[in-house]
Amino acid sequence: MELRDLRTFVAVASLLSFNRAGQALNAAQSTISVRIKALEEELGVRLFDRLGRRVLLTEAGERLLVYSRRLVDLEEEARAGVSGEASGCAVISLRIPETLCVRRLTGVLRRFREQRPGARVRLFPCAFDGLTEDLRRGVTDMAFVLANEVLSRDMRAEFLGVEELLLVAAPDHPLAGGKAIGPEDLVGQPLLLSTADCSYRRILEGILAQAGSNPQPSVECGSVEAVKRYAAAGLGVTILPVAAARGELAAGTLSALPWGEGPLEAAVLMLWHKDKWISPALRGFMDLCRAHLMA
Repeated sequence: MELRDLRTFVAVASLLSFNRAGQALNAAQSTISVRIKALEEELGVRLFDRLGRRVLLTEAGERLLVYSRRLVDLEEEARAGVSGEASGCAVISLRIPETLCVRRLTGVLRRFREQRPGARVRLFPCAFDGLTEDLRRGVTDMAFVLANEVLSRDMRAEFLGVEELLLVAAPDHPLAGGKAIGPEDLVGQPLLLSTADCSYRRILEGILAQAGSNPQPSVECGSVEAVKRYAAAGLGVTILPVAAARGELAAGTLSALPWGEGPLEAAVLMLWHKDKWISPALRGFMDLCRAHLMA
């Protein structure tokens, strides 16, 4: 098996698209198809199911992906070890909550560009579902979550700091400005939840579970800004990092609900797969995050 073909296979498996894999590898889609066909013929198995425009890994493809990632990573590690430096055109793929991306990552990205002007960073929303699988498959190199635990033995998690949270609603909401509230006061309230900021929503779901309620959000959307607007319009209650709501609280368009059950907070965790090879570029980015993300 040619490393070139395995690298192509990893790209298609990661992006689930022959066209996007071609763009990532700067190769024609026909070239990508020829390489995958050659690999399938050599191994005597089908690696992908092609359902219209969709591409899905077969069971054999899933098995090969594990070995291919190791071989591609080993090649990159060898290059870095021999030359003392990885390619200046390194690409790092991250999953990160919108609130961290907008308010805390700017300084890290600026310093990283100064250190590695040829490197690229690809940022994706941090939907919690499927995150561990993406890290395992190598679709994502690293992720950040706002959570107090990570339920996966395959992940390495490093604590970077604490993000304070609060419950917010419109200023004229019945729960705003009154006595301290607890989990039971939230039962039956319309909930507004973001799918873009992954796991801190689970803290609100856990609060409601304490009150014996199985929360059903009335609105879910992929934008924290949209969630804030809906809350300000009186459509329900949401949970947000304090930093994400500071402007609206100061402007009076949102009010913090008087939570009486102790501090609401989430750990900021940096995640990567336990078998992931940490390239020099990725290691440099991680070091910058350790030093500056929560500063």
